[in-house]
Amino acid sequence: MIVKPELIKKLKGYFDLNIYETKVWLALLSKGISSAGEIAEISSVPRSRTYDVLESLEKRGFVIQKLGKPVKYIAVKPGIVIQKLKNNTTQEAEEKINTLSTLKDTSEYKELQELHKTGIEPIKNHELSTSIKGRSNLYLQMKSVMDTASKTIHLSSSAFELVKKQKMFKDTFAKLKKRNVDIMVMIGDDESEAKKLSKKLGVKIKSKPIHARFVIVDKSELIFTIKPTSVHEDFDYGVWINSPFFTSSLAYMFEIAWRD
Repeated sequence: MIVKPELIKKLKGYFDLNIYETKVWLALLSKGISSAGEIAEISSVPRSRTYDVLESLEKRGFVIQKLGKPVKYIAVKPGIVIQKLKNNTTQEAEEKINTLSTLKDTSEYKELQELHKTGIEPIKNHELSTSIKGRSNLYLQMKSVMDTASKTIHLSSSAFELVKKQKMFKDTFAKLKKRNVDIMVMIGDDESEAKKLSKKLGVKIKSKPIHARFVIVDKSELIFTIKPTSVHEDFDYGVWINSPFFTSSLAYMFEIAWRD
């Protein structure tokens, strides 16, 4: 059996198989039904390893062992294998999400919280200034910081980002409004976009000629990005600063633009 190395490499990655498993499965697909000896010969996998590989593939649903003697194996259709892997992946993801969702109720989580609060020595405000890499990490941190707000939120963004992260912002804004947090949002897009988003997110949004992405919480914490949204999300960068001295001044300028 002649199979291009590129195909073996790609299928190995797609189906999370090792080299021997990939070669044995491809060999069996090309024959439909074969004995372990025939598969070893076709796939160029050592016969001593073929039995173990077939057993592994059988457990994962890639092959079926035919009853009778001599023992032969049948290849499962690729479409069925893909569907099975999709179902398994979905189930594993749901189980992981359920585990993470209940983690806050465990004693281990409480210990993590205590470690974060105390550590060897208390964390000083000036130490909470750092860079954040990756757009998903940026918005997770933005949400985390906004969730702690007790008085004000000053947010500058774009219609594109607010729509893309609509669920996150809508849920966060709803929680903050219940706590009577004053929320001000500005976008660099036109007034019509601001009105549409204002209805969707349930907060006042104004159109201003400011093309920046940042959030200020209680005039003390600031997260701002240093890259435009046109860059790949993996290369998006931001800076998180906990400095009331600097951040309150930026909030003051924000409010001037808001009233203007």
